[in-house]
Amino acid sequence: MDKNMVPSKVKEIKQSFRQMMDGSIAQSMRDKGLNYHLNWGATLPRLQEMAKELGPDYDLAIALWKENVRECKILATMLMPADQILPEVVDIWMEQIPSQEIAEQVAFNLWQHLAFAPEKAYQWMASDKEYEQLCGFHVLTRLFMNHQEPNERGINEYLDQLLVALQGPYSSVRKAAMQSAYRFAELGLMYERLAKSAVKSINLEIF
Repeated sequence: MDKNMVPSKVKEIKQSFRQMMDGSIAQSMRDKGLNYHLNWGATLPRLQEMAKELGPDYDLAIALWKENVRECKILATMLMPADQILPEVVDIWMEQIPSQEIAEQVAFNLWQHLAFAPEKAYQWMASDKEYEQLCGFHVLTRLFMNHQEPNERGINEYLDQLLVALQGPYSSVRKAAMQSAYRFAELGLMYERLAKSAVKSINLEIF
């Protein structure tokens, strides 16, 4: 899309969210403490449909992400081409994640498809910030599901951070770490034994 057309397209998209408005979803999110400047409560399938119609668009994704509107941020994660976003832009977006929902959406829609996804996932997993850890474990879960096996150093690093996360303060991260452990174990018998032995060392039985 022509860069000059982006602002009017963003305006048009924001107006279309009004028609998707679902007050009960928006209210339920507010009750859970998800406070966006604007939240129309549009469902993910509707946003996926919209993303399909619009197609990948770097400039539009950048502009939408800047909006403090739930639907704009989610749509941005769906429109951003994974092969065009630079690592420094990834870092900026990561710092600006406003909620667990957006962290999960960006991990599934975009981060897992980055060429440098494993490198970022290990970096985030070792962070002390909730959303970075959350994204790190979600991305690794996807990579393990796609049968991407870590090397020896990666295995050791992953197991160390897994134990830290499982004993950490964030329930969202504990849950994501646990999911990643199941997927890690599915990579093969050796991985399963390593995961079982690691979690057993902190008196946890998750298998």
